[in-house]
Amino acid sequence: MEPVVDLHNISHVYVTDREALLAVEGIQMKVLPGEFISLVGPSGCGKTTILSIIAGLLKPALGEVKVKGRTVNGPSPDVGYMLQQDYLFPWRTIMDNTLIGLELTGKLTEHSRSLTAELLKEMGLESSGRLYPQQLSGGMRQRVALVRTLATDPELLLLDEPFSALDYQTKLQLEDLIVSTLRERDKTAILVTHDLSEAIAMSDKVILLNRNPGRVHRTFEVPDHIRRTTPFYARNEMGFNELFHEIWSEMESIGVKE
Repeated sequence: MEPVVDLHNISHVYVTDREALLAVEGIQMKVLPGEFISLVGPSGCGKTTILSIIAGLLKPALGEVKVKGRTVNGPSPDVGYMLQQDYLFPWRTIMDNTLIGLELTGKLTEHSRSLTAELLKEMGLESSGRLYPQQLSGGMRQRVALVRTLATDPELLLLDEPFSALDYQTKLQLEDLIVSTLRERDKTAILVTHDLSEAIAMSDKVILLNRNPGRVHRTFEVPDHIRRTTPFYARNEMGFNELFHEIWSEMESIGVKE
């Protein structure tokens, strides 16, 4: 089976007037179709750098990155990127915000507009299309951001701490919503998070990174019975706490205290 994402020996250096910083080194990673992978590790271990390289926003100093078998040379409609902030345009209605990606890629048709409206309905936002971002709660705005990301029908979703600014209850609700939505559409996803519980509850695999520079330290497989459960209830499944403490102990062994 051909991987959706294939990182081969990726290294990246950030250069300033004063120094050159090796952010990540020798990253090897394959993500198969339909997999949900989480990247965890300390601040500065290169999690967001890796997402930016996969998205084609950064060109690695060394190595090769492929998405769907094609070398990444820049942004692609095959890749959707959802960030911590929703970045909705305050002067556009919710419906118009969700259509931005389709407009930019020249894919806005009556059919794609109809499919986007259906996505809003699935997210519980059917009556919000004519509203403006400032009229919605933080959780509702992130749902809009998810619809905007899914509207272009990307093969791969990159999620960079999309819940970190939300209250705990809203965060749990969105975890369930995103996982169920991606499973229904057989999408592949990579999540960056500082929340180890969230990583285990949502993922098929959890990849722990070292820092200075960022390297893959160890990959943890999430047991099938946890993966088949929605994130909210996964936290109560047998073996969840044991896996949490195993990863936590490994993090402490490499000097990660967060």
